[in-house]
Amino acid sequence: MRRRSLLSASLGLGTLAGLGYVGVNRIAPSGLALHAGSAQAFGTTVTIQVLHPDPASAQAAITAALQQVSLVDALMSVHQPRSQVYQLNAQGQLNHPDPHLLAVLTYARQLSNQTGGAFDITVQPLWQAFSQAQANGQLPEPLALARVRALVNWQGVTTQPDQIELAAPGMAITLNGLAQGYAVDLALAALRAKGVAHALLDTGEFGVIGTKGSDQPWVLGIKNPRQTDALTARVPMDGRALCTSGDYETFFSADFSHHHIFDPATGYSPTPLASVSVLAPTGMMADGLSTAFMVLGADKALALAARLPRVDALLIHKNGSQQRTADFPELSA
Repeated sequence: MRRRSLLSASLGLGTLAGLGYVGVNRIAPSGLALHAGSAQAFGTTVTIQVLHPDPASAQAAITAALQQVSLVDALMSVHQPRSQVYQLNAQGQLNHPDPHLLAVLTYARQLSNQTGGAFDITVQPLWQAFSQAQANGQLPEPLALARVRALVNWQGVTTQPDQIELAAPGMAITLNGLAQGYAVDLALAALRAKGVAHALLDTGEFGVIGTKGSDQPWVLGIKNPRQTDALTARVPMDGRALCTSGDYETFFSADFSHHHIFDPATGYSPTPLASVSVLAPTGMMADGLSTAFMVLGADKALALAARLPRVDALLIHKNGSQQRTADFPELSA
């Protein structure tokens, strides 16, 4: 279900696709060697590229970072029966929650407050309703959807250090709008702890450390939401995380009017925007805001971005028109 938002990394050092564990790939312009590793998580291939002079140290750092990604996936998957999110959804409560889960839930509540409920982790029943209807070649019936929408209420998630509880039977959460960004943050911290000064990380959301060599920034390409082989923008990374939400990755109608992002107020997908890309100080913030901005729509999204330090956004409407914050960095595509 998760999005592969950015078409490619314009690295000058190769792309991110299809990497396995390797040794030295190429000598970077700075004289550092490029090392890479990958793992499966979040239903996709997570990849890391590191510039480092020592192969053993580079691979140790990559392994440590991928372990952090796997940890987040194992805790927060809605599909894995052993995950704490799965257990919470199945039982309606969870005892002894992991501190990482509590940290993500704390930010989820903050973001729900900031957005007036536009961001809501309890939309999982809507996803289930649309998925089940799609299996029969249909959309959910309005009355059935109304019953499901009644379960959507971010304020119905009670979080305490020793227990998480959902307010009503049938409620369920999804952290698919935060977990991959949070994994970026943990993985980057692991790389830094191992002495890595230059890296590019892709969990489906993107984070960087340093540069790609010779003081040149890592550059990421944001794909056109209607032309999967074309770029809309090339973004020079400045140390912030970059995340994109779009209507095109998982959709329930051919015109993209029904997709995996839901407006909690209506139970349906927000219609004006095709994609939103957000740069923010942390991966979790960029991940959550990209989803929230899709729901808020352009005017409210841009107004909120203007109030948040070091947050920039590129919004693409379904008709192809674009809006962006004044300081959104961009190279010609």
